[in-house]
Amino acid sequence: MEIRASDVRAVLGGSQILRGVDLRAERGELVGVIGPNGSGKSTLLKCIYRVLKPTGGAVWLDGRALSEYSYKASARRVAVVAQHNYYNFDFSVQDVVMMGRAPHKRTLDRDNAQDRQMAARALETVGMADFARRSFATLSGGEQQRVILARALAQDTPCLILDEPTNHLDIKFQLQLMDIVKGLDRTVIAAIHDLNIAAMYCDRLYAVREGRVVASGRPEEVLTPELIRTVYEVEAQVLRDERGGLRIFYHPGSHGS
Repeated sequence: MEIRASDVRAVLGGSQILRGVDLRAERGELVGVIGPNGSGKSTLLKCIYRVLKPTGGAVWLDGRALSEYSYKASARRVAVVAQHNYYNFDFSVQDVVMMGRAPHKRTLDRDNAQDRQMAARALETVGMADFARRSFATLSGGEQQRVILARALAQDTPCLILDEPTNHLDIKFQLQLMDIVKGLDRTVIAAIHDLNIAAMYCDRLYAVREGRVVASGRPEEVLTPELIRTVYEVEAQVLRDERGGLRIFYHPGSHGS
């Protein structure tokens, strides 16, 4: 699936958060959206997965305007992994993953063998099959995030939206989750806080500052010392490691006062 945002604008609480953002993710790409806190990354993603309605511009799924889809129809095409997931009830891991099957059901439809098979496969993919009967609330943050990813996989959509999915996770779970996502044959758009994670996993990047895209392209084109200085107001060195991977090193004390 191809996703395209065209001149997307958003006003929240009287403030202009997005100021005409263009973005494109082609079939099978992992596209990262980077930028400092408050730059508009999450707001852009919420416009794409319909938590927010843009005040201008449009989002397109495979050439068709998102506004032309019913909410259920768009949920069969786009699944979401958010950074915060709270439940007021004591759901089991399997219950949470089965929620991903809701867009494929009519009202009052019961879970069937296909639903259970999809949920089991999703849990297997994220390495959580042995936790199916555990209470979601008893899991660690990293385990919960893998379960939420499994819920999105069970939704069986051609596109995933990840809103800072590795935030607050330790290094092991950051890499584990991104390895899983990178191995999927799906279009992925992810807001990413850690530039080294973005460099390792993304095919293309969009750098956002104050509601505008200030750079886009392959990681090596976007992640330059000049852009990092402009967008994040810190000094950094960008080098290749022994495997050829891009690495960013920050200089302590280089931030503006």
